[in-house]
Amino acid sequence: MSQVNYLWWKHGVLYHLYVRSFYDSNDDGIGDLQGVIEKLDYIKDLGFSGIWLSPVFKSPMFDFGYDISDYYSIDSQYGTMDNFKQLLNESRRRGLYIILDIAVNHTSQLHPWFIESSSSANNLKRNWYIWKKGKWIGPPNNWITGFFQSAWKYDCVTKEYYLHSFLKNQPDLNWRNVEVQDEFVKIFKFWMDLGVSGFRLDMVNWLIKDKEFRDNPSRFFFKIFQKQIYNKNNNKIFPILKMIRKLFDQYPESVTIGEVFTMPPGDPELSAFYMGNGQDSLHMAFDFSMMYRFWNARLIFKTVSRWIHAVGENGWPVHVLSNHDQKRSFSRFCRGKHKFQKAKVLATLFLTLPGTPIVYYGEELGMKSIGLKKKDIVDPLGLKFWPLYNGRDSSRTPMKWNSQKNAGFSNSEKTWLPVDADYETSNVMIQKKNPDSLLNYYKELISLRNKNQALHRGKWKVHIDGKEGIIAYFRTYINESILVVLNLKNKSSKIKSSPEGALKVLFSTHLEKSTILPDQDFILMRPMEATIYSCLTSQYQTQ
Repeated sequence: MSQVNYLWWKHGVLYHLYVRSFYDSNDDGIGDLQGVIEKLDYIKDLGFSGIWLSPVFKSPMFDFGYDISDYYSIDSQYGTMDNFKQLLNESRRRGLYIILDIAVNHTSQLHPWFIESSSSANNLKRNWYIWKKGKWIGPPNNWITGFFQSAWKYDCVTKEYYLHSFLKNQPDLNWRNVEVQDEFVKIFKFWMDLGVSGFRLDMVNWLIKDKEFRDNPSRFFFKIFQKQIYNKNNNKIFPILKMIRKLFDQYPESVTIGEVFTMPPGDPELSAFYMGNGQDSLHMAFDFSMMYRFWNARLIFKTVSRWIHAVGENGWPVHVLSNHDQKRSFSRFCRGKHKFQKAKVLATLFLTLPGTPIVYYGEELGMKSIGLKKKDIVDPLGLKFWPLYNGRDSSRTPMKWNSQKNAGFSNSEKTWLPVDADYETSNVMIQKKNPDSLLNYYKELISLRNKNQALHRGKWKVHIDGKEGIIAYFRTYINESILVVLNLKNKSSKIKSSPEGALKVLFSTHLEKSTILPDQDFILMRPMEATIYSCLTSQYQTQ
C-alpha cells in the first residue's frame, strides 16, 4: 500500500484462521503450521493484510489450545518453533502480519505454574492462581462456569478450592498478582521480538474478579442463572490494560484485540469500555452483537449503528460475522433459495463499514455450520450438552480446498472433525473458476476496499437506516465520496438518490461497472441488490 499512514490492522482486512482445520501438511488429520505456510499465497491473493491464528502454544488440548501448558513453545501437533519462525518469515515476505490467540485468564492445570501452586499452600506460586477456603459446607461462593457448574474445584492436597471460570482443567490466574502481570509482559515481548505483530486476548473481561468474592445474584431463583457481576467485567482491570498498551506502544504497528464475551443479545458499550479513551487500553475489542442477529435490515442496521457509536470517534471498531465459538454467519443469515445473494449483500455491508473486518476462514466460500453425530463431537461443551447443543465443532470443520478426498484438507483416513458433505460441489477450486462465485465476490470487494481510502478510513454518514429493507450510507474521505446501497428484500424498491448528483457504479451484484446514473430523484434497487457508487460531484467531473 502506498497510502499515507496506512496501518495494516486498521485499514486492511484480517483473516481468522483456525489452524487445526485449515490445511494438514503431514496427513495426521490435523491442520498445522506448515499447512498454513503452504496456503499463504491463497490468503495474500484474496487481499488480506493480516492473519489471526487460533492458539498454537503447547497444550494438552482439553479445550484445543485455550488451555496452555507452556507460553514459550509451539505444540507438537502444529509443528515446531522452526515452523513458526518460517511462517513469520514467509508471511512477512508477502506483506502479511501475524496475530496470535492467547488465553490470559487461565492456564492448563498441567502448566508448571499450577503444578507448583497446587503442591503446597505455602508454595511461592500459590498466589499465582485464585485459591480460597470453602464455606462450612461447599465452595467459597456461588459462581458458576460457562458450563453451568460450580466454578470451584476442591483440592484434597491443600484442602482449598481453586477457581476455574471454564473447564476444571483451566485454573484461573490471579491477575491482581504483580508477578503474574510481569510474567505476561515477558511472554508478549518474547513473541513480538520474534516478529509477531499482535495478540487476540481470550476472555479478557474475566481477568479481574471481585476482591471480596461476593455471591452473584441469581435469576429466576435458580443458582445456575446468574447476573455475573462479581466474577467478570471489573473496572479494576484498567491499570493492567494500560500496562499492556504501554508495552505494545513500544512495537510500531502492533495490535491488541480483546475478546469481551457477552451472552445474547450482546453489549457493545461494554466492549467499547475495554478500549478506554482509544489510546490507553486495547486497540480493538470484539462486540458479539452481530453474531446473535438474523436476517432483518432494521435490526442489522441498529446493531451496526449502536456498535459504531459506542466505540466513538477516538476508538476503532472491529467487525465479525462468525468465529470459532459461534454459529457461522451463512447458517444464521443466509437461508432459503436466495442464500448466496444474501451472502453477497452481507459481505458488502461487512466490508464497507468503518472499522476493521475480520473474515473467519471459509466465510468467503459460504461455509456453514454442519450437523454432527454425537460420535464425531470432540468439543467438551458439545459432549456435555448433547443433544440440546452440539457445541462449537460445527463451526470448526475442515476448510474445503477441492473435490478430492477430505476436500483436499488432508489425506488422512480420518480427519479430526468431519468435512462438510457438500465439498464436491462447493470448494476453493470450483469457486475460483466461477466468476460469479462468493469467493471471487469477496476477492473483488476486498480489492475495492483496499484501493479506496474512503472505504477503509472514511467517515460514515447514514442515508437509509434499514427501514423497508434498505440500508444505505456514505463513506467520505477528503475528496472521495462513496455511496453503499443494500437491498435486503427479495423485491424491487425505489430509494431516494444521492444529494451529491450523478453516480458511477464501482461494484454491484446487478449493475455493470462504470455505469453512470444521472442526477435523479430516485434509484431503483433490484431484489437482493448490493451496489457501491462513486459520487460524481462537479468537483470530480472537472478533475
